[in-house]
Amino acid sequence: MPTLLLRLVGPMQSWGTTSRFDQRDTGKEPSKSGVIGLLAAAMGIDRENWIDLEALAHLCMGVRHDRSGVPKRDYQTAGCAESDTIIKADGTQAKDGVVSQRFYLADAAFLVGLECKERPFLEQAHTALRNPVWPLALGRKSYVPSEQIWIENALQDAPLRDVLARWPWIASPRKWEELPEKLLVSFESEDGSGVLKMDQPLSSFAERRFGARFVRSEWILFPQEGTNVPA
Repeated sequence: MPTLLLRLVGPMQSWGTTSRFDQRDTGKEPSKSGVIGLLAAAMGIDRENWIDLEALAHLCMGVRHDRSGVPKRDYQTAGCAESDTIIKADGTQAKDGVVSQRFYLADAAFLVGLECKERPFLEQAHTALRNPVWPLALGRKSYVPSEQIWIENALQDAPLRDVLARWPWIASPRKWEELPEKLLVSFESEDGSGVLKMDQPLSSFAERRFGARFVRSEWILFPQEGTNVPA
């Protein structure tokens, strides 16, 4: 089956699945709901439109950790001075300050693969990533990618695992950094084995209903360097 690749590289990324109120978490890799939301933004799918979003939700996803990043915490406050007044979600004003802890991944690089039987559908998504309808972000609106998410020749006529195993490393090496011997890869599990994650979209993003999926991880050998990858 054909596979579409996305490059998710940035100084800050956040892929939360259990965030509540003033506590904002992040997973160790891109969530499916986050990646589907990114594609929906590129294709101009409204957050209340489940009909068009459902096709994206049925894609099979895999993630390769080219650079896993470093977990960090951002401590934020709003309206905490005695003279401050903040506007609440219901439009009323309050003197109470808000303290928020927001976790994120610093300096991470992920290669995400999306697989399905319909190549024309993946072609449409690939085109949209090059000229997105709305701005694209890495989990939060302020976390913009440092490299283009669209990749040339990213639509490959090969299974998801094979494409992730052979595609060249996307993280630029640093002078002080040794190239890894292996890379961690995560795949959706068809037999119910692996880690349970609650990030499978079940409705429009306006309704915010998510279901369970199972994800298994394995190590693959570091891909051989190559400058040309067949289209």
